[in-house]
Amino acid sequence: MPSMGTSPTRLVQELSDLSSELVDGLKTLNNLPAVEVGQTPHQCIYREDKLRLNYYPAKNIDSGGQKAPLLIVYALINRPYILDLQPDRSLIDALNQRGIPVYLIDWGYPDVADCYLDLDDYINGYIENCVDATCSHSNRDSLNLLGVCQGGAFSLCYSALRPERVSNLITLVTPVDFHTPDNLLSHLSRKIDVELALAGNGNLPGDILVQAFNSLMPMRLGLQKQLQMPQHLKSPEQALNFLRMEKWINDSPDLAGEACREFIDKFYHANRFINGGLEIGEHSIDLTRFTAPLLNIFAARDHLVPPAASKGLAGLTGSGDYTEQELAGGHIGVFVGRHAQQQLPDLIRDWLDTRS
Repeated sequence: MPSMGTSPTRLVQELSDLSSELVDGLKTLNNLPAVEVGQTPHQCIYREDKLRLNYYPAKNIDSGGQKAPLLIVYALINRPYILDLQPDRSLIDALNQRGIPVYLIDWGYPDVADCYLDLDDYINGYIENCVDATCSHSNRDSLNLLGVCQGGAFSLCYSALRPERVSNLITLVTPVDFHTPDNLLSHLSRKIDVELALAGNGNLPGDILVQAFNSLMPMRLGLQKQLQMPQHLKSPEQALNFLRMEKWINDSPDLAGEACREFIDKFYHANRFINGGLEIGEHSIDLTRFTAPLLNIFAARDHLVPPAASKGLAGLTGSGDYTEQELAGGHIGVFVGRHAQQQLPDLIRDWLDTRS
């Protein structure tokens, strides 16, 4: 029988070392403080149903005065505190440090009472009301809009419907062409039995979403993560970094049933941004109506929204100032990775400053 290259003595030693590391990791866990996220100072300036609109005031304001407000529209999936995970990994705080006042929509946790909310409610209702609240609070007639992932798709729709309210638009890891061959999430979404998934209480359960996303990278998000656990727990700092991310990954709200059904049908099935014919409520979405500057940022190693899916936006709007920027990293690493803490906020600030 051929040798496997590992002697019994070495195997026993490696198992012994692993056991010791796991015991040390458990001791680290037992002495950790509570896992905190979203620590950048803020205040809620508007509430509606489950929604909260949070304001993060700018810091280091230069002699040019207060910059225009930046309203961030996050996806309905997962929680927006990934943008403010911890003090040294916070896109929101980094933007504040660069003098940009940030307003963030927190969608909250939909329950059975929200199962009939549709895309019209979210875009022409909630987002419109948050734009009003942001402009009123900042004493402006328009604002800069940043849409993240699904929130970017929502922001494109809103900007086409109300172009006069959006001075500059930034889309971040946003799907536009939902039928690119490398879009694994799109292939999976088109196989989902939506009616069965909504059968429980009318909404799509968040834990099903967690399982679906994990299934797209089973080795990295399953076995590899477990094998690397001792490394994640070597010190209190490393353990807290790991646990904050785990908290976010598993903190997935349910999706309002009708909005979920409509989004899958209009985008994952019909690919309406590319094929045309997109309607939200009683309104037709014509992206050419948006003519203001547009910055489209995507991640080179994004397995949820591959670059081709985001680059489909080129030529669809009426913007005469369209910029694409690819950044290193994956779907989440692009704004929580160590290198991203300087690169992304600098990019956003510099782009907005030249168009202020």
